[in-house]
Amino acid sequence: MHYLVRLVHVHETFRKAELEALAVLADVQLEFVYYSDNSPFCIIELQGEEAARALISRSILSKAIYELWGSGKDYESLRECIKNNSTIDPLKHQHESFRFEVDSFMVKHTALQRAELIESFKFLPFKGPIRMKNPELEMCVFEDYVHEASAPHMLYLGRWIANGSRDTATKYDLKKRKYISRTSMEAQLALVTANMVLAAPGKTIFDPFVGTGSFTVSCAHFGAVTIGSDIDGRSIRGVEAGRNVVSNFQQYGTVNNLLDNFISDLTHTPLRMVRFLDGIVCDPPYGVREGPKVLGYRGEKEAKLVYVDGVAAHLRAGYIAPKQPYGFDDMMADVLDFSYSMLVDNGRLAMWMPTANDDDIELSIPSHPGLKLVSISVQQFNKWARRLLTYRRLPDNEVQVDVTALKRERAVGRTASDLNSFRKKYFDGFRTPEEKAAATAATTS
Repeated sequence: MHYLVRLVHVHETFRKAELEALAVLADVQLEFVYYSDNSPFCIIELQGEEAARALISRSILSKAIYELWGSGKDYESLRECIKNNSTIDPLKHQHESFRFEVDSFMVKHTALQRAELIESFKFLPFKGPIRMKNPELEMCVFEDYVHEASAPHMLYLGRWIANGSRDTATKYDLKKRKYISRTSMEAQLALVTANMVLAAPGKTIFDPFVGTGSFTVSCAHFGAVTIGSDIDGRSIRGVEAGRNVVSNFQQYGTVNNLLDNFISDLTHTPLRMVRFLDGIVCDPPYGVREGPKVLGYRGEKEAKLVYVDGVAAHLRAGYIAPKQPYGFDDMMADVLDFSYSMLVDNGRLAMWMPTANDDDIELSIPSHPGLKLVSISVQQFNKWARRLLTYRRLPDNEVQVDVTALKRERAVGRTASDLNSFRKKYFDGFRTPEEKAAATAATTS
């Protein structure tokens, strides 16, 4: 059976990936009949109405799903398609209360024009009363126009089945949240990320760069048990009483889904290295405001035990551990290594990663022989973008190489820019060497 998904026209490269992830989560077979990043209308094939409801129920980037009754390039062909569609039974709904709507993309109609469009479907055998609120049957005409076109690209008629979960993004809006920071991920994308990692009841999700808990809060909403860690304990503890990561869980009534938060970096985790995590979700520091860091001392400096008033400094309240610069590529590789070591079979890693638009090539995406790249979604800014990379942990019998024998060289450098090419490009304004030389020449002339 064919269904029309009414998508929101934002974050276009995330929409298809989210539906694919939700199909895996709901264990339904999903086939895309038509999809375009340039259109909010998507045609899919599913087993039936129950599968349609299961698929759409927690979608953040979908408004609703409709049983597709027909499609055509113009209204004449649309009506003919409906009349010849043997998969639908309009007579089954003939005595139900109903209403018609018109959903137009890239075009506006007057009330009179909309009424005339709806009247053109009076051949349908609906004899029930028209009810604008809570009708038993809701039909919608969809018009898909391209920019400045005089005629529609495609027309559809569908019967409403179920709504998506758009209201959830409003509930978790950062403007309403007790504890956030400048780097907190917006609610809509945090929830989409939770869908990509397949957060659900009975699953354990870990965020090794938890910050203010944007991802763990979103995963907890979908019923997962969450764990978080961060190298900066101040982000976990918060700035004042009642405003911290725990208070965010309390605000949404999901504190029972928070297993714990702890202070650690990824390379010094206290977690037992066994495969018990169902998902890992993270937005590692890009090094723009501050270079990524890892626990340890700079250069060759050795750790020395320091006592204050007879108590070891690292055991005192408020202790801040020493940190050293961390190569961005090393951090990405460590996240993949950690995920391979900790995820269960088919567990997922959903990781955000920045990139300069000019260098947005497939080779720049980190890879691991034990992790399969499932999807790449891109959020564009001005001269740079960030990507949500989703990986699936392969079962051991599908891994083609001996992962334990893999070796890689660490980045060499002393400053944050030495260890992070993205940070360097960011502060250079993403200019090419020629543009930098021209700018230098202009300032010296």
